[in-house]
Amino acid sequence: MQYDLSWSSNDFTTFWVILLSTFFFSVYWFIFVSERIKQGFYAKYEAEKASEKHVLFTKASGFILMGVLPFLVFMYLFPKYSLADYGISFSKGTNLLSLKWIAFLCTLVLILNWFAARREKTFSMYPQMRIKEWDTRLILTYSMGWVLYLFGYEALFRGYLFFPLVETMGVWPAIAVNTALYSATHIPKGMDETIGAPILGVILCLITLQTGTIWVAFAVHVALALSNSLIALKFHPEMKIVR
Repeated sequence: MQYDLSWSSNDFTTFWVILLSTFFFSVYWFIFVSERIKQGFYAKYEAEKASEKHVLFTKASGFILMGVLPFLVFMYLFPKYSLADYGISFSKGTNLLSLKWIAFLCTLVLILNWFAARREKTFSMYPQMRIKEWDTRLILTYSMGWVLYLFGYEALFRGYLFFPLVETMGVWPAIAVNTALYSATHIPKGMDETIGAPILGVILCLITLQTGTIWVAFAVHVALALSNSLIALKFHPEMKIVR
């Protein structure tokens, strides 16, 4: 069989967007799960300080590898796209709509997590820093780490990996590719998150398309991560908040 291997402009964009987005996330993931990197922190610091520094290092790595570096590479490969074209903008005329979605979805997330984050299974994973006593500084530092990481995460999945594909492939194929890759990243987190990811992924893609920005997806993910961690912290039998 013979195939046409020539490149159209759409082929070039689609090919490199999917390939490079997968590459950048994969590099982050292997940093996140690396025992060698983790043990490097534990060899240098006592256990709780090592846990804090390791978690913050992985969050910063996610921000750089999924938020900053892809943008620099894509700006070189696709100079016609700006930050606004990737949905990283406040000037789309949809700010009020975004706020309505954020208020509704974040409220829903907080209600659900109030119960879900109090399970024994959640205590084994969250908060990610395994520290017994949490003061205000530590809570704020941990929260900012999540915010930076999730900005990079959403810039990649709902920005760089979505808007260009909508243009080159069409809406539903772009949503299918985006949701498939997004769901695959949740497989190591267990069945619950793997099952929920496709549903949430499609919803967030549709809202992102409607608003033209990543901000609803970003806010929902921040609410999800922080409420999960902080509610788990409040009820964790081996951790406590101190003044």
